[in-house]
Amino acid sequence: MPARLPLLLLAVLFIAACHAGGTRGDGPPSSGSSRIPDLPGDAIPRHEPRSKYGNGPVYEVFGKRYTVMPSGRGYRERGVASWYGKKFHGNLTSNRETYDMYKMTAAHKTLPLPSYVRVRNLRNDKSIVVRVNDRGPFVHNRIIDLSYSAALKLDMIRDGTSLVEVTAIDVDAPGGDRPTRQVTPPAPEPAPVLRSVPTAVAPAPKTPQSSPTAMGHRIFVQVGAFGDRANAERRVGLLDSAGIDASIYEDRSSDPPLQRVRIGPVDDVIQYDILVEELENIGITDPYLVAE
Repeated sequence: MPARLPLLLLAVLFIAACHAGGTRGDGPPSSGSSRIPDLPGDAIPRHEPRSKYGNGPVYEVFGKRYTVMPSGRGYRERGVASWYGKKFHGNLTSNRETYDMYKMTAAHKTLPLPSYVRVRNLRNDKSIVVRVNDRGPFVHNRIIDLSYSAALKLDMIRDGTSLVEVTAIDVDAPGGDRPTRQVTPPAPEPAPVLRSVPTAVAPAPKTPQSSPTAMGHRIFVQVGAFGDRANAERRVGLLDSAGIDASIYEDRSSDPPLQRVRIGPVDDVIQYDILVEELENIGITDPYLVAE
């Protein structure tokens, strides 16, 4: 029991300091004397010592264990971002800083604290740089939790979540913003048009306007890339047996050409969450988001 005490105390601290992800209506008040401050500029990457707090190396939250990366160098991942705001404003973050919803910060489950990452909204190509100083989001199928200001700059306040790409910034790399390796495959060539599912749009707080040309991206889910078309067809057959429509796209930019199996386009995070659960049920646990 004594050996487990530090881990248990750490878990309690994480649960108290962290969060499960932002919710709609969690931004600043829309009336009264409070005023939304001007949006800040991006976080400026710089060398910082590793925090004494929040860096594990292993911690447990809600019965799940997480191992903190020794370094964020080379990290790149695509998935769902959420955001958190006034419900946590003024609370301590996992590295014992005060959370400020108006600063360009974020929470991540395993990147070292602090770290700097570039977050790109795959739907509109808007991009920001944030400083990771907190742990979370402890929700299935979420990879990063952004501050209110960061989410506002990505134009994702209305929906509460967005499909994003997160890339760790290596301050030692030329330009300070180039990963040394990829942990996910590079984006393939454009995909064929597939069947889409309409989605409702909820009322929203006022957010920065997006240009019409920035909203034209479609997002697909890739669930395999095969050198042999027969293997790709078997994957499509597995998906079809589960009631999931998929198509094969031949990527001739590769030598030899690759047969990429894709689903979509995916219109929103709800559809993506449902799809991820369906894929997990048939043993596919490594879907990759493709934006075109």
